Amino acid sequence: MINHIVIAIDGYSSCGKSTLAKALAKKLHFVYVDSGAMYRAVALYFLRNKINLQDNEAVSDALKKIHLNFHSRDYETHITLNDEEVSAEIRQMPVSESVSMVSALHDVRKEMVKQQQRMGRSKNIVMDGRDIGTAVFPDATVKIFMTADPKVRAERRFKELAPKNPDITLEEVFENLAHRDYQDTTRKESPLIRAEDAIVLDNTDLTPDEQLLFALSKVEPFLV
Repeated sequence: MINHIVIAIDGYSSCGKSTLAKALAKKLHFVYVDSGAMYRAVALYFLRNKINLQDNEAVSDALKKIHLNFHSRDYETHITLNDEEVSAEIRQMPVSESVSMVSALHDVRKEMVKQQQRMGRSKNIVMDGRDIGTAVFPDATVKIFMTADPKVRAERRFKELAPKNPDITLEEVFENLAHRDYQDTTRKESPLIRAEDAIVLDNTDLTPDEQLLFALSKVEPFLV
């Protein structure tokens, strides 16, 4: 096995990137790094502290006060923001509506990429996000780019949000995903694009087990 395998999983919102990344990490006994959770935690901090995203100095100062960390509990990866568990709160709609704008900021991406690259220098990791295979780890061992039908993605996200957000509608979720897709693919700073050497995984009609088997088949040659 080569040293420090890095598996980069990129793709659109609600394509099941984190589901696949977690399953791969658990199966391979790798460290799972949820880059999206990192940006969501930053967005949560900015919302709580009413940081003006147009004020570069305010953004830079805020980033100096943000300390993120991952820890495992009950086979699940959790994230803390300044030692506060925020894994559930960062999945709420206010954060979902602002995370694309926050993650498009140059200073934010620079700081998060620095932290992500540090994690990949000494460990076998699986990391999912928008620009892992293009900007964070362009030399990743295996790159997977995930996609799925927009309606299917919206339905998945709706089922995830509805239990804790009873007033939310499927139309709202669909519009939120469409807006995030537009922001993610058109932003100047590390836009969402498929790396030339990334393997496309369309999981519109795949079960989680089927997509895991597909991904494992691409990783296994590097485990020998």
